[in-house]
Amino acid sequence: MNDVSKQQKNESTPASEPEYLIALTRDDINQLPIDAYHGAVAVINDPDKAETACRSLSREKILGFDTETRPSFRKGVSYQPSLIQLAGSKKVYLFQMPDHQIPPPLKFLLGNPNVIKAGVALDYDIKQLRAMDEFQPAGFAGLEPLAKQLKIKNQGLRGLAAALFGFRISKKAQCSNWSRRDLTETQINYAATDAWISRELYLELQKRIKAQHAVTRSSKLSSSTRSTATNS
Repeated sequence: MNDVSKQQKNESTPASEPEYLIALTRDDINQLPIDAYHGAVAVINDPDKAETACRSLSREKILGFDTETRPSFRKGVSYQPSLIQLAGSKKVYLFQMPDHQIPPPLKFLLGNPNVIKAGVALDYDIKQLRAMDEFQPAGFAGLEPLAKQLKIKNQGLRGLAAALFGFRISKKAQCSNWSRRDLTETQINYAATDAWISRELYLELQKRIKAQHAVTRSSKLSSSTRSTATNS
């Protein structure tokens, strides 16, 4: 099919827009107050600390996950991931990778199917990490499919935080230099917030989906009871 035919086909059969229950605009989000992570953070940059951190994280059932990469402002120039963030229930760990290698204990954790690693755009992050240092990922859970189940159009961290919690998270440090050894306080707060909110969003989405299923089951049971009563 040539390009003209494709265009005519698209015009004659327009794609139907999904029906969302929540769809915030950028202006909607920008009017909300800013919030951030306020708990404990550990920056990990040596093997001994990495092993201790991963041992602690492996006792968790659900972790928030994210990565940070030094941005490139020149065409054709790209950089490898510099940071992996994992948020537990009580602490966020920021794993620096100055030699572009994932510490062995962290590799094991990223491949542990019994520990959920929740986040957004996971396919891209995992692809970038594996291109840098191969590992077998397991236990990763994307937030986007969960948001779709609840008919939420906003599926990035910022949009989901706004939709579910009524606040926005700052993205000011997103384009900063993540390859530097001494991260600034702003960078640390930004990176920790992304991992923390990923975990909180996963828990909230799961809670709402569970509640939705309970309502559906209750409705079906009520309908079945009424039908039985009518037939008898």
